[in-house]
Amino acid sequence: MSRPTLVIVSGPAGSGKTTLAHRLASKIGCPALCRDEIKEGMASTTPGFIPGPSDPLTIRTYDLFFAAIRLFLAYGVTHVAEAAFQHANWTRGLEPLLPLATLRIVRCQVTPAIARARAEQRGREQPSRAAHDDSGHFSIAQPFDPIRLEAPTLDVDTTKGYRPGLDAIAAFARTP
Repeated sequence: MSRPTLVIVSGPAGSGKTTLAHRLASKIGCPALCRDEIKEGMASTTPGFIPGPSDPLTIRTYDLFFAAIRLFLAYGVTHVAEAAFQHANWTRGLEPLLPLATLRIVRCQVTPAIARARAEQRGREQPSRAAHDDSGHFSIAQPFDPIRLEAPTLDVDTTKGYRPGLDAIAAFARTP
């Protein structure tokens, strides 16, 4: 059995990561594992949960997210894993997993104004977003630090659709 491919989709809040992760997973025929969706599932079973920076569910979600990636890889499952982690958090979680997978990194990019508008709209339209404290994601003083690992990396502009397009992103993800 060859090593499964782990496609990381990352970028700041509101950059279109989750939408791209699901579309890309569908296009290449594999599951998508989305960190925010895991936390939303935890929050739905935690009455009275109030999100905040480094709240207890955020900590549990981080550990579960990387444990799930490890489990998928150990069973030979190619998959897309998506989160808004900055470089240090990705590195801490991924380094022990690198021997298990062929890694591809897709970094979503969009202007801060568009990202903020998307996050605000998502907060109004998706009740499950109440599980997240997005307030600190748009600080000018603390700009987003994108993932940088020794792996093929593709930057995708998500302002209007995808540049490069979804077919090119899928081809990148499939490249041995």
